[in-house]
Amino acid sequence: MQTIWLTGAEWLAVLRIGLGLWWLESWRHKDKKGWFERGTGIAWAADVAGKHRWGFVTRGFRQVVEPRPKLMAYVVVHAELALGLGLVVGFLTPVALVGGLLLNLLYLVLMIHDWAEQGQNGMMALISLVSLFAMSWQAWSLDASIGLFL
Repeated sequence: MQTIWLTGAEWLAVLRIGLGLWWLESWRHKDKKGWFERGTGIAWAADVAGKHRWGFVTRGFRQVVEPRPKLMAYVVVHAELALGLGLVVGFLTPVALVGGLLLNLLYLVLMIHDWAEQGQNGMMALISLVSLFAMSWQAWSLDASIGLFL
């Protein structure tokens, strides 16, 4: 593989770190007080799920998320933080990439009506998939430094 300036593994690390920064920005801009104290994030998602064109989304949301809104708010917000940190520093990178891919697919299905969300989640899922199969933790990662996932 020929590349300019960096090696192929280093360019993949740039892609992985950029994805991690995207997750960190998603975490940073959330109104944590609103999510944790007033339940705004889960209430918004409940409204979206309640109007969803696919019944399984509405049923699944009502069975899994609605009974435990506070827990789910903490899970979503802290998952985005953990994904971002894991990808930026390259720690447990394959786990973070699979987790991020699954979270983006959940967001994609929930937000099927919102084209702006579709673009973001589609691109993040694609970057996760490429980063996973290209083993983007081979450069600039704690995983590579300690010999994980080689």
